[in-house]
Amino acid sequence: MKDRELLYEGHQKRVLATEDEERILLCFKDTATAYHDIKRATIAGRGALSCRISALLSEYLGKNGVPTHFISQPSDAELLCRKLEIYPIRIIVRNVAAGSIVSRLGIPKGTVFDGPVMEMTLKSDALDDPMINRGHVRALGLASDLEMETMLQLSVRVNALLQKLFERADITLVDMKLEFGHDGKGNIMLTDEIGPDVGRLWDSRDGRSMDRDRYRRDLGDIIETYQELLSRIELAL
Repeated sequence: MKDRELLYEGHQKRVLATEDEERILLCFKDTATAYHDIKRATIAGRGALSCRISALLSEYLGKNGVPTHFISQPSDAELLCRKLEIYPIRIIVRNVAAGSIVSRLGIPKGTVFDGPVMEMTLKSDALDDPMINRGHVRALGLASDLEMETMLQLSVRVNALLQKLFERADITLVDMKLEFGHDGKGNIMLTDEIGPDVGRLWDSRDGRSMDRDRYRRDLGDIIETYQELLSRIELAL
């Protein structure tokens, strides 16, 4: 295989060009990061596990009517995806209070919300991903009102579908960060990855973290936990 053009490299993934200008390869690295890359380590096998989980969840969402950039998984740590223009917005869907919302708003950790709580941040490492609202989106020209409404509606749909799946796997979907992009025809799709590196997942039986918090909080057993998560998802599908 000839060398592919590197289009973008993030903390945990690389984006490569393909022979088809409308498709890209999303390559998962074994790098684990936390706190905006202040904490970093290489964990053998992490990338392949995250990739497989994301492929399964993306395929599940697609079969249930959610448009995604996912096409196929050509290798252990690569996803073939549609090339999209990415909105510089992260939508955070929260079902249970954890993480920053606990310290920002004084909500006790573990509080179950009566319906999903939606938050947004600007994708900007330089600005430390600040919180934004729809007024900011409009003022900064990040997306039209219709585009923003579509992304929020899709986020609610994604959350509901994943909650159902994870419930069958005895897993609580605490929260998750979602990203979107659009193709040349303006079709809005879910992009990036889906899984334990972009959200919090707790074992419904004992409250154990089954996500990136295992690295963030030095809980250990990262590979073993991700493998268990993958097995549970496979059984629940």
